Amino acid sequence: MNTNEVDKKDFQELIEKYLDGKISLEEIKLLVNYYESYQQEHEWVEALGSKNKIKQRMLINILDELQNEDKAILAIPFYKKPIFKYAVAATIALLIALPFIFESNIINNQQTIVNTTINNNIEIGTSKATLTLGDNSVVRLEKGKQLKIDNIFSNGQQLVYNKKRPKTKTRAQNTKVKIEYNYLTIPRGGEFYVVLADGTEVWLNSETQLKYPTTFVKGEERRVELVYGEAYFHASPSTKHSGSKFKVINKVQDIEVLGTEFNIKAYKDEDFTYTTLIEGAVKVNNGSHTETLKPNEQSILNNNNKDFVVAKVDTYSEIAWKRGLFSFKRKTLKEIAKVLSRWYDVNFVFENKELEDVQFKGVISRNQNIEEILIQIQNTNYINAYEINDNTISLKN
Repeated sequence: MNTNEVDKKDFQELIEKYLDGKISLEEIKLLVNYYESYQQEHEWVEALGSKNKIKQRMLINILDELQNEDKAILAIPFYKKPIFKYAVAATIALLIALPFIFESNIINNQQTIVNTTINNNIEIGTSKATLTLGDNSVVRLEKGKQLKIDNIFSNGQQLVYNKKRPKTKTRAQNTKVKIEYNYLTIPRGGEFYVVLADGTEVWLNSETQLKYPTTFVKGEERRVELVYGEAYFHASPSTKHSGSKFKVINKVQDIEVLGTEFNIKAYKDEDFTYTTLIEGAVKVNNGSHTETLKPNEQSILNNNNKDFVVAKVDTYSEIAWKRGLFSFKRKTLKEIAKVLSRWYDVNFVFENKELEDVQFKGVISRNQNIEEILIQIQNTNYINAYEINDNTISLKN
């Protein structure tokens, strides 16, 4: 038996182990290596069956495991534990997601791929933000840098507001309690996590700004403003705050929180604002119309004419960014480029405008070098070259 036949036999055994859920992390690495080599050599073991079906089953397993991570039970096998799931997602998903699930109306011309990199200093996104205090002073928050001011503490990766002694208005008081507001601004190439004074947790995506009070008045509505960008809220329930409601406002809508977990995407350069409910209920009001969302529903609000619709969505894909993943479902390359540009702080240029409409479906780890992702997009052969010059990426075909 020659070496090539041994490799094919090993490859088949590894795939069967993966599909049966009996594969180890070391074997995962071998499987990835085998897969890459067969991709490059255009070979496939016919005895395995359909190449696409095998890859689809592998990706489905990855997605199922990631979606069910919060439903883990005691004494679960190793391959169902979170560390395994994320290791798989960061390896196999990156390699198989984009290349094999692909939709387009453009003819694949199978041109030779050429890469050009000039002064590539593009970094993977990380925890960083700027905090604007009540006196308008600005503090940079970043890894390795601690901050402690009054009831505020940061370790450089998260910001926590400790609860102050609650302030209560009485009938004898003729003046309103003065509230101090802070702004937390996340740049392109950043993300951050903040715990507000009422215990509400907020995850902030790249290019986002949140305005909020440094403390809340007992008995009064708890109100914060998503100035722009994307944020995932796990709101502290009103039952813990004497019935005080929690509201999130932005320039086109108000959201009254009746439950706990939801995501809002309201970027300045997009025409729509998306509110996705994960758990509980929220009431979305655009000034002329109100809708109450149920779990797995999303409101899509047109920022120009204020019209909005409510639809069922795959919440896993909508909040994948919070889990450290990009999840694209029939997204055009133009839409994908916009997402990547925020995370890697880059600009994309399409030399052929037709490329903007190419559609992809796939899941990729956000903890990847930008060139690794570009290579995977190239492997579809719809793009035969890319060029990186400083922070500008040109896509060519």
